[in-house]
Amino acid sequence: MKNSTITKSLFLFLTIIAFVACTQQKKKRVINFPKTDLAQKPMIPKPLQVISTNTAFALDEFTAIYTSENAAGFEEVGKFLAKKIKAKTDLDVQVNVAEIPNLETVIYINQSDSTDLIGSEAYQLYITQDSIILNSNTAEGAFRGIQTIRQIIPEASNDSLTTNPVWAIPTGKIMDSPQFEYRGSMLDVARHFFSVEDVKKYLDLLAYYKYNVLHLHLTDDQGWRIEIKSWPLLTEVGGSTEVGGEAGGFYTQEEYKDIIAYAAERHITIVPEIDMPGHTNAASVSYPIFNGNGIKPELYEGTQVGKSTFATRKDTLYSFLDDVVEEIAAITPGPYFHIGGDESHVTKKKDYIYFVERVEKIVQKHGKQMIGWDEIGQADIDSTSISQFWASKKNALDAVAKGMKVILSPAKKAYLDMQYDTLSKHGLHWAAYIPTDTAYVWTPEEYEDIPMENILGIEAPLWSETISDIGELEYLAFPRAIGYSELSWTTQENRDWENYKVRLANQAPFLDRMNVKYYPSPLIDWKKSKYSYKEIKKD
Repeated sequence: MKNSTITKSLFLFLTIIAFVACTQQKKKRVINFPKTDLAQKPMIPKPLQVISTNTAFALDEFTAIYTSENAAGFEEVGKFLAKKIKAKTDLDVQVNVAEIPNLETVIYINQSDSTDLIGSEAYQLYITQDSIILNSNTAEGAFRGIQTIRQIIPEASNDSLTTNPVWAIPTGKIMDSPQFEYRGSMLDVARHFFSVEDVKKYLDLLAYYKYNVLHLHLTDDQGWRIEIKSWPLLTEVGGSTEVGGEAGGFYTQEEYKDIIAYAAERHITIVPEIDMPGHTNAASVSYPIFNGNGIKPELYEGTQVGKSTFATRKDTLYSFLDDVVEEIAAITPGPYFHIGGDESHVTKKKDYIYFVERVEKIVQKHGKQMIGWDEIGQADIDSTSISQFWASKKNALDAVAKGMKVILSPAKKAYLDMQYDTLSKHGLHWAAYIPTDTAYVWTPEEYEDIPMENILGIEAPLWSETISDIGELEYLAFPRAIGYSELSWTTQENRDWENYKVRLANQAPFLDRMNVKYYPSPLIDWKKSKYSYKEIKKD
């Protein structure tokens, strides 16, 4: 290990541990674990570099977690790891406890000052028989690193080798950092409403696979899902229904802040989307003065798109939108605000461009960076705004020509609401059928002539026209969302379908333990677990 990766606090910590061990005059345990290869553990996304040393670290009741002192967020990361170890193994691993009798092995989460750690999410793991040392410059990077630790803890203990249960973690070194800074999924809570608890479960699953963004599609023709205190009818009227005629629902601002806080604990940024000037029927039925399509707005429970629009030339509309953006921006700590902008088919092009350019200024006024679907590339907007490519290569390249960053969400490759095949019971197929291998086997780095330097990252959107509960959500999202995590994090040379599908097969115990009703693609030889959800369909 390079000296630069060990801070003074780590040297002090190791000195204390050595002193305690000597003063207690304990006889060191020797556990002869079978040789185990760290590189063969089913880590997803695959790390940048893995070096195996073929011994094992003993995780058991004599293990403790310590974190760097006075390092913001590091103790919280340690406690998060302890909680997840408890859930998987039933071990009560203590965090930052001064005296632990019979302490044998240590997990140390260290704030490093190493210049080898490039970027806020980079981390290094050094695993020996006595210690796991996780180095990162930030709590965000440390949090990504503990997901790797979680993934290399075996499903079962090695009871036959010891008098107490021990989980043998392979030793070695892992050097890791993400390829793209933006690694997201989108959840459409407008067509069908999903509860706070549903969103939290989705956040837990995304965090495990090192996602760092959840984009919430909060408004559409069928529903307005976020409380705006200065315009209460948006939720009272616009939030009252959804596709199929159910009761709909919405998040109060307190509930939305609860989601924000839950995501922040997992170092995930929430991106709120208010879709406009199309997809606005729920807003227009609440406040008809802003309707621009000349038809009396009524609550809508169908799935057709492109019929609604705002009255883009009314100055009062922009006062309304200023209030909306202001209220949401004030309770959203992340840097982004998504304005939608797609499928505004009944808005005249000149009115669409006028609208986008005015709304960009409102978003910037409230301290946020604008994101919009790729249609926004037609407008004369700032290079700091971001285009989300879903359909039009021309629009995406127009954005690139303006110096803008692009989020890759091509519908025919990355839309989670597309059916796996003709027998899929949920989803659509207007863009494509996307089986598990197709979702993984494409090259974002070379997609549609978009330069690598302009790619901010990848996002996998999940539209909810055909799904109405968390189980149906999970069926469409998993396992494909796992593959998108690797496409976002892992470099092209480290990705290989044959290798990936073996690691994916070994995600079944985690997914089953989390009660995820994933689609068990027959392309994958799923590892059996004691939990087990199975429903085989053609992929």
